[in-house]
Amino acid sequence: MTLVHLVLVLALVEFFFFLNEVGRARGRYGVKAPATSGHEIFDRIFRVQMNTLEQLVIFVPSLLLFAAYVNPTIAAGLGALFIIGRALYYRGYVRAANQRGTGFLISVIPNAALLLGALVGILLALSRHYA
Repeated sequence: MTLVHLVLVLALVEFFFFLNEVGRARGRYGVKAPATSGHEIFDRIFRVQMNTLEQLVIFVPSLLLFAAYVNPTIAAGLGALFIIGRALYYRGYVRAANQRGTGFLISVIPNAALLLGALVGILLALSRHYA
């Protein structure tokens, strides 16, 4: 589980980086709080942060449950792919909104695999328990 925990911490460090980038973009583009839009590049950086937050709500418990009920090494690998996808999503989206697709797919597919795998693993464990 140590590798899974490392991946989890790295995902949170990446999210912390995105939070910091939003704060820096506020200053750079003059978008004062509580505004959440105002300059096109700020808007894209903010959307990366918010979309990543939306994905983390699924990622964190799915990663831990998949590791517990299926396989921690595979969970860590899928988690690493998620982190790479989020980095590519950030890079693409900040350049231009239409360049975010590849990074999105590279992060959403392992996220879905973790979620569905966790569900299957839990159901199999339940079926063994009650068999």
